[in-house]
Amino acid sequence: MKKTFREKVIFKFTNIAKKYKMLRYPSLALMSIILGIYYIGRHFVTNTKRYASVVFVIIFFMNSCSFSFAVFAEKTGFIKAQETYSAVVEDSDITLAVETDEANPYIDDDDDDFDYSEEEYIEGVDATYTLDDILENQESYRADENVPEEVIEDYEFDASDWRLVLINKQHPIPEDYDFELGTITNGLSCDERIISDLLSMMRAAKNDGINLALKSTYRTDSRQETNFSKRIKQYMGQGYSYMEAYKLTSQVITVPGSSEHQVGLAFDITCDTYDSLTEGFGETKAGQWLAEHSCEYGFTLRYPQGKEYITSIKYEPWHFRYVGREAATIMHDEEICLEEFWDRYL
Repeated sequence: MKKTFREKVIFKFTNIAKKYKMLRYPSLALMSIILGIYYIGRHFVTNTKRYASVVFVIIFFMNSCSFSFAVFAEKTGFIKAQETYSAVVEDSDITLAVETDEANPYIDDDDDDFDYSEEEYIEGVDATYTLDDILENQESYRADENVPEEVIEDYEFDASDWRLVLINKQHPIPEDYDFELGTITNGLSCDERIISDLLSMMRAAKNDGINLALKSTYRTDSRQETNFSKRIKQYMGQGYSYMEAYKLTSQVITVPGSSEHQVGLAFDITCDTYDSLTEGFGETKAGQWLAEHSCEYGFTLRYPQGKEYITSIKYEPWHFRYVGREAATIMHDEEICLEEFWDRYL
C-alpha cells in the first residue's frame, strides 16, 4: 500500500531520531514545521474557490465603495488616501457631480419639489433671515457688539477641540459628541457657542454694505435622512439603480450621520440680493466678502473650489463651517480645507 506524504515524513524523521540521538529534538521540530506547512498549503488548495471569492469581494469593495479608502488614512494621511481613491475612480461619482452642477441632465426640469443646485435640499426651509430679522426677534442680541479677538500666534491645536471635529463621509459624527443648541431666530438654531461670533460677522458685513442672510443652520437627524432618501428616490425615478442613485446623491447631499449641519457647526449663507444656493454666489460681493473675512470670526469656506477630490463635495461658496479663529486664519492663508488642516496640524 502506497504511503501518504505524512507517513513518509514521519517515517523519515523517526529513523533519523533513532539513528542519531543528538538529532532527536531537531528532527521532531523540523518534522512539525514541514507537516504544518503541508497542511496549511493543502487547506488553501482545497478551498481555492472560497478564498478567491473573498479576495474578489474585497477588491470589488475597495474599488467601488466611497467609504473604503479611508481605512488607510491612519498610515498615509487623509489627503494621501483621498488622492489614491481619486486616482481609482477618476471619472466616477465625484467628477460627475462637479460636471453636472448648473444643468443636471438627469433631472426632470418640471419637478419643482427639489432645488438641485443646492448642496442639500432642505425640506420646509425656504425662508432666509438677515441680521435685522434676527435682531428684531432677539432683543438680547442688540447689545452684543463683540469685536473679533486677536489670533494667537503659535497656537497649539488639539484634536479633541470641538471646533475642529472632522465630519465627512469617512468620519461620521462621533458617538460621544455632545453640544447644546442655541436659538438664533425663528426655526434657526446652531451650537450656542457660535452665535456670538456669527452675529459679529454679520454685523461686520453690514458695516461694509453687505446684508448677509442665513438660509440653513442646524438640522435634525430625521430631516437629514429624509432629504437624502428623497433625492435617492428622485434619481431612481430617472432610471438609475439604487447604488448609482446613492453615489450621485452623496455628492450633493451629505450622508446622514456625516453632516456638519447635524451638530450645529455649519451654515448656508447668502445675502438679501442673492438668495439662491448656486456657484454664482461666489461671484457676488457678499460671497467674496465671506471668502475673505469669515476667517476673522472663526469661519471657513468648507467646500472650496479645486478641493472636490478631497472633500468629495462640489464647490459650495455658500457653505461655511465654524472652526475657531486660529484654525480659520491658517486655512484661509494657506488655502487649505479642513481635511488638509488635519493632516498638517493635528
